Amino acid sequence: MRGTSWRTAASALYAVLVYGFIFLPVVVLVLFSFQDGRFPIPPFEGFSLRWYEAVLADSRLMEALANSIVVAVGSSLVAVLLGFLAAYGLARFALPAKGVQRALLTAPLTVSYLIIGMGLLITFNFIGFPKSLLAAGIGHVVINLPLCFAIIYSQMGDHQANIEKAARDLGASEWQVITLVTAPMLWPALFAAFFLSMTFSWDEFIISFLLTRFDVTLPVEIWSLLRSGLNPKTNAVGSLVFGISAVLVVVLELVVLRKGRRA
Repeated sequence: MRGTSWRTAASALYAVLVYGFIFLPVVVLVLFSFQDGRFPIPPFEGFSLRWYEAVLADSRLMEALANSIVVAVGSSLVAVLLGFLAAYGLARFALPAKGVQRALLTAPLTVSYLIIGMGLLITFNFIGFPKSLLAAGIGHVVINLPLCFAIIYSQMGDHQANIEKAARDLGASEWQVITLVTAPMLWPALFAAFFLSMTFSWDEFIISFLLTRFDVTLPVEIWSLLRSGLNPKTNAVGSLVFGISAVLVVVLELVVLRKGRRA
């Protein structure tokens, strides 16, 4: 009993240390976003929402927030659509070198965002494509498409293929099979891929920094604020980014848990 108690206590201490290491910076960030003083440093000078009001009144930050939402939603929709079509083609048709094609589709997952961003920047400069939110959105599709493909492809089983065959036998065209049979059966995977892609796109900085110029996303605008030093306003913006990311992750978890319970 004594040995078991010691192991339990050690495991609990280890868990506290790990979670403390992970979440303490976030707690400090959120706490000092409510700091009444002008500097986000101890001691805590009192609770105030003045810095959140300043963020909401800042037109540049609100424009950057809107840009981030547009880029995240648009790039995630495109990534899920392309990932779904790629997964469907590789799972349902006898294509040449399927293993090589799968490897090429998932290869960007192993490449640094910095390398991808630099490659896209050089390519866009070569073809004369200007830096813009559209360029950043294309970059986000590049990094999120492999993830969407992997999630969707992993959920395409033989039982779904049998249902698709039955639909074809009943006279459904290929597009009707895809839109009315396959997609509804895969909606949890599509939903999960979309929200995970949204999460990654929402707080992605490197590619957005390299591929935008005047219209920037929120992480790039936060970086610009940090160049002038720390203040509770940057903490408030960071807290908002964290809060939206957390909501997306919670929604994703609810979808996955709901699917697991049904299974």
